[in-house]
Amino acid sequence: MSPIRRGEKLPIFNRIGVLRAERQMSRAELANLVGINVQSVGALERGDNYPSLDLAFRICDVFDLPVEAVFSRTPFGAMSAELYRRDTRPAANGSPTNDTGGDR
Repeated sequence: MSPIRRGEKLPIFNRIGVLRAERQMSRAELANLVGINVQSVGALERGDNYPSLDLAFRICDVFDLPVEAVFSRTPFGAMSAELYRRDTRPAANGSPTNDTGGDR
Protein backbone atom coordinates (compact mmCIF):
# COMPACT_ATOMS: atom_id res chain seq x y z
CA MET A 1 0.00 0.00 0.00
CA SER A 2 1.17 3.51 -0.71
CA PRO A 3 2.64 5.41 2.25
CA ILE A 4 0.35 8.31 1.35
CA ARG A 5 -3.18 7.77 2.61
CA ARG A 6 -6.03 8.69 0.34
CA GLY A 7 -7.43 12.10 1.10
CA GLU A 8 -4.24 13.44 2.66
CA LYS A 9 -3.14 16.46 0.65
CA LEU A 10 0.58 17.09 0.52
CA PRO A 11 1.84 20.47 -0.69
CA ILE A 12 3.30 20.98 -4.14
CA PHE A 13 5.73 23.86 -4.36
CA ASN A 14 6.70 25.45 -7.67
CA ARG A 15 8.99 27.95 -9.33
CA ILE A 16 6.53 29.12 -11.97
CA GLY A 17 6.67 32.79 -10.96
CA VAL A 18 10.47 32.85 -10.87
CA LEU A 19 10.74 31.09 -14.22
CA ARG A 20 8.24 33.47 -15.78
CA ALA A 21 10.16 36.48 -14.45
CA GLU A 22 13.46 35.13 -15.79
CA ARG A 23 11.91 34.86 -19.23
CA GLN A 24 10.03 38.16 -18.94
CA MET A 25 6.81 36.25 -19.57
CA SER A 26 3.44 37.50 -18.38
CA ARG A 27 0.85 35.29 -16.73
CA ALA A 28 -1.32 35.78 -19.80
CA GLU A 29 1.44 34.53 -22.10
CA LEU A 30 2.01 31.40 -20.00
CA ALA A 31 -1.72 30.81 -19.75
CA ASN A 32 -2.06 31.02 -23.52
CA LEU A 33 0.87 28.64 -24.09
CA VAL A 34 -0.49 25.93 -21.76
CA GLY A 35 -4.19 26.41 -22.49
CA ILE A 36 -5.49 27.70 -19.15
CA ASN A 37 -6.81 31.07 -17.96
CA VAL A 38 -4.71 33.81 -16.35
CA GLN A 39 -6.36 33.37 -12.95
CA SER A 40 -5.33 29.71 -12.93
CA VAL A 41 -1.69 30.66 -13.47
CA GLY A 42 -1.90 32.99 -10.46
CA ALA A 43 -3.53 30.29 -8.33
CA LEU A 44 -0.78 27.82 -9.29
CA GLU A 45 1.97 30.32 -8.48
CA ARG A 46 0.47 31.04 -5.05
CA GLY A 47 -0.03 27.34 -4.34
CA ASP A 48 -3.80 27.75 -4.08
CA ASN A 49 -4.28 25.07 -6.77
CA TYR A 50 -2.10 22.19 -7.88
CA PRO A 51 -1.67 21.24 -11.53
CA SER A 52 -2.76 17.97 -13.05
CA LEU A 53 0.09 15.83 -14.28
CA ASP A 54 -0.73 16.82 -17.85
CA LEU A 55 -0.68 20.53 -17.00
CA ALA A 56 2.58 20.15 -15.05
CA PHE A 57 4.20 18.58 -18.13
CA ARG A 58 2.84 21.34 -20.38
CA ILE A 59 4.26 24.00 -18.05
CA CYS A 60 7.63 22.22 -17.95
CA ASP A 61 7.66 22.04 -21.76
CA VAL A 62 7.22 25.82 -21.97
CA PHE A 63 10.26 26.33 -19.72
CA ASP A 64 12.17 23.42 -21.29
CA LEU A 65 12.89 21.99 -17.83
CA PRO A 66 12.29 18.65 -16.12
CA VAL A 67 9.39 18.39 -13.69
CA GLU A 68 11.68 18.28 -10.63
CA ALA A 69 13.17 21.66 -11.61
CA VAL A 70 9.71 23.29 -11.57
CA PHE A 71 7.72 21.33 -8.96
CA SER A 72 8.64 19.80 -5.61
CA ARG A 73 7.11 18.37 -2.43
CA THR A 74 9.59 20.43 -0.39
CA PRO A 75 10.08 24.19 -0.56
CA PHE A 76 12.64 25.46 -3.05
CA GLY A 77 15.57 27.51 -1.83
CA ALA A 78 16.71 30.59 -3.67
CA MET A 79 17.99 29.69 -7.13
CA SER A 80 21.04 31.91 -6.61
CA ALA A 81 21.97 29.95 -3.48
CA GLU A 82 21.70 26.68 -5.38
CA LEU A 83 23.68 27.94 -8.36
CA TYR A 84 26.36 29.82 -6.44
CA ARG A 85 26.61 27.90 -3.18
CA ARG A 86 29.99 28.34 -1.56
CA ASP A 87 31.81 25.14 -0.87
CA THR A 88 33.13 25.33 2.70
CA ARG A 89 34.90 21.97 2.70
CA PRO A 90 38.62 22.22 3.49
CA ALA A 91 40.88 22.06 0.45
CA ALA A 92 43.84 19.70 0.30
CA ASN A 93 46.01 22.34 2.01
CA GLY A 94 43.54 22.67 4.89
CA SER A 95 42.03 26.04 3.95
CA PRO A 96 38.37 26.30 2.92
CA THR A 97 37.68 26.40 -0.77
CA ASN A 98 35.73 29.22 -2.31
CA ASP A 99 34.19 27.29 -5.18
CA THR A 100 31.04 28.95 -6.53
CA GLY A 101 30.00 25.79 -8.34
CA GLY A 102 30.53 26.98 -11.88
CA ASP A 103 33.23 27.64 -14.43
CA ARG A 104 34.11 31.24 -15.11
